[in-house]
Amino acid sequence: MKHKIKAMILQAMSDAYQKGALTSSVCPDSEIGEPKIEAHGDFSSNIAMTMASAQKTAPRKIAEILVGHLNDAEHILAKTEIAGPGFINFFINPAAWHPVVREIHEKDRNYGASNIGAGKKIQVEFVSSNPTGPLHVGHGRGAAVGDSLANILSFCGYEVQREYYINDSGRQIGTLGRSVFLRYKELFGQSIQFPEDCYQGYYIRDIAAKIRNDKGESLLTQNEADAVFYCARFAADHILAGMRGDLETFGVFFDRWYSEQSLYDSGKVDAVIRDFRTRGIIYEKDGALWFRTSDYGDEKDRVVVRANGQTTYFASDIAYHKEKFERGFDRVIDVWGADHHGYIPRMTAAVEASGNKREQFKVILVYMVNLLRQGQPVAMSTRAGEFVTLQEVVNEVGADAARFIFLTRHYESPLDFDLELAKKKSNDNPVYYVQYVHARISSIMAKGSEKGMNMSEALNAADISEGLAMIKEPEEMQLIRLLSRYPETVECSGELMEPHRITYYLMTLASAFHTYYNRHKVLSDDPVLTAGRLYLVLAVQKVIRNGLGLLGVSAPEKM
Repeated sequence: MKHKIKAMILQAMSDAYQKGALTSSVCPDSEIGEPKIEAHGDFSSNIAMTMASAQKTAPRKIAEILVGHLNDAEHILAKTEIAGPGFINFFINPAAWHPVVREIHEKDRNYGASNIGAGKKIQVEFVSSNPTGPLHVGHGRGAAVGDSLANILSFCGYEVQREYYINDSGRQIGTLGRSVFLRYKELFGQSIQFPEDCYQGYYIRDIAAKIRNDKGESLLTQNEADAVFYCARFAADHILAGMRGDLETFGVFFDRWYSEQSLYDSGKVDAVIRDFRTRGIIYEKDGALWFRTSDYGDEKDRVVVRANGQTTYFASDIAYHKEKFERGFDRVIDVWGADHHGYIPRMTAAVEASGNKREQFKVILVYMVNLLRQGQPVAMSTRAGEFVTLQEVVNEVGADAARFIFLTRHYESPLDFDLELAKKKSNDNPVYYVQYVHARISSIMAKGSEKGMNMSEALNAADISEGLAMIKEPEEMQLIRLLSRYPETVECSGELMEPHRITYYLMTLASAFHTYYNRHKVLSDDPVLTAGRLYLVLAVQKVIRNGLGLLGVSAPEKM
């Protein structure tokens, strides 16, 4: 509808200029918005005010000229009004909204899809937690953001690949191996000093017990470095398998799991360091190798190889991101925890130094989750290894509730997640509030069948237009207006990469439906009116289903 209104305004402007009513053909940027006050119409434009400078005429006079030249060939408008200094308010004819309902039924699962991506290849890398411990609730929020964003971008016409980067090399993996080996020795009665920098969680003891059951005492007689290496590899593989299972339970599946160690094994890390040294991007100082990240906007240069010859994580990240673009991605999106904010400038520098444009790389920072129970914080201590895992949350509240609630706020805002609220079957629980709309509409259809109505015949009747013509109650028109906004909401969510816009939209649509349902009967003694209302609420159900699908949340028939 916005596009139609804009086209009418532009045509009116052109006609007025050709007839001499306007002195300039300049078409400045203007907005077509939706007034906050219903009495101000369905849409409002500020174009008369943006034209005033070029036209050298008062905005209100320009608005009068434009309204006088509007050609409403499709009979979209019920009326127009000029308000304030020159706003043009548009009131849409109720019948002009009815094609929205038809479009939803015709497009069904494709309603809201677009081709703004035009097939461009995008990689979304998310979670990528080190395989040194189970996934926690913070990882869960990152997983929900990354996966739903991938869904939305795909729905907007991009070719999307989901990737998990496995940090299976370096100091942390070595610490994991040492932690497990010490617990392994402890199982055989050896007295050990367990360092504070080792991993403290219960899972370390469990892994050590598995190694004991598998290898017996054999590691005690091996060279300790070899034993620690074995424990590291065994533990990393075991933890990674658990992560994969937890994510699949959460509804997250990756197209590719990419090993950091493979970058070293293939020589790609050494190759990019040699290349950058040849080009003067990496230089030697104090025995270490430094990347000139300050030349690309970073606050200072960064070490890629320490004086002792050990590479930093930055070195493998440079090689990894260079390789991403070599795979043909037009854009790379990384979803990181908010504590990695300071890492963005150096990584952007690496992307640019590799021959790619800065705007081809985007980092989404996901802020912390405050886990609550009945409003009270749930005590957690990562240092002591005491934290609530993602799997525990999913087991308690379900994947649907967890995913939806993780997406109720912008990812750059901290999120309060109340476990008890997430389990409630009430309107206080946002996912229940939305899913219940889908289930309730299924219930309406079932009740109609129980009353002997031929639901299929009612909805496929040739005179469905007669039923739609009876759809004119304020709550009905509000529903259709909201339904019409869904494609724009999806497109905006994809362009801005903000999945929470879908969540907010669904909650708004659910609220409008509950208001409508409480005031009007869908099933009535009037078969024509009933058909029209069924057609409308089924359109609502389809959009709820589509939106929940983008978030990775189910649309139940019963609750």
